[in-house]
Amino acid sequence: MISIFALEFFRNALVAGLLASVACGVIGTYVVVRRMVSLSGGISHAAFGGIGIGYYLGLDPLLSATVFTVAVALGMGELSLRRRQNLETVIGAMWATGMALGILFIYLSPGFAPDLLGYLFGNILLVPRSDLLLMGALVIVILVVVSLFFRDFFAVTFDEEYARVMNLPVERISLLLLVLVALTVVMLIQVVGIILVIALLTIPAAIAREFTSRLGRMMVLAVALGMAFTMSGIVLSYLLNVPSGATIILVSAAVYGAVMVVRRNRTGALAV
Repeated sequence: MISIFALEFFRNALVAGLLASVACGVIGTYVVVRRMVSLSGGISHAAFGGIGIGYYLGLDPLLSATVFTVAVALGMGELSLRRRQNLETVIGAMWATGMALGILFIYLSPGFAPDLLGYLFGNILLVPRSDLLLMGALVIVILVVVSLFFRDFFAVTFDEEYARVMNLPVERISLLLLVLVALTVVMLIQVVGIILVIALLTIPAAIAREFTSRLGRMMVLAVALGMAFTMSGIVLSYLLNVPSGATIILVSAAVYGAVMVVRRNRTGALAV
């Protein structure tokens, strides 16, 4: 068991899991509290367009996905916040358009896309060192921005009307938060893939919310839970020789289900 930690690819996977856990714990808390789950799902699936463009242009798919996903997030925010378009319609349109662009550009790309399934379903055991550097840079950006705008994010997340009364630039803050969601989505693609991103982004924060209503504590607990889920999922997937992304999500879902059962039984016992 201990010998697997001597393998470089396994150590890279652990580092990637830790970095992703920090991002999903911090940003996932905002997503859950502000009820942005469907919006985040649209952003995550639209990221496939950026991956397809990267293959077509011969660029790093993760880097092109970063640029494309940020643009999609800003586009969604612009249409829903400033142009007052129906949010669900915007999400559906962007979701489908991003996936369609990804399929089209991959079809037009010469040769075969060997890592395509990894981007769709995740394969954290194959994360290269170069992607770790990009993930580390994204984590730093996320943490710096959140620390600088923590009070603004707090106000907009919990009471948007109060934030407007206080003359805060609510729309700009919301757009900035969407950009952070996009960056987090790109990180999680390496861990669990586009299809399963939304689960890892929301489950740790959803569990944390069951135990605290303080935003800061919720973030810390969500980060810790994310680390526990990714570490245990990586180890189990290696030992059982099963897909890592799916294993991480199943571990997360099992814990979430157990927490819900315990909380429901405890609530029922108190009611009696």
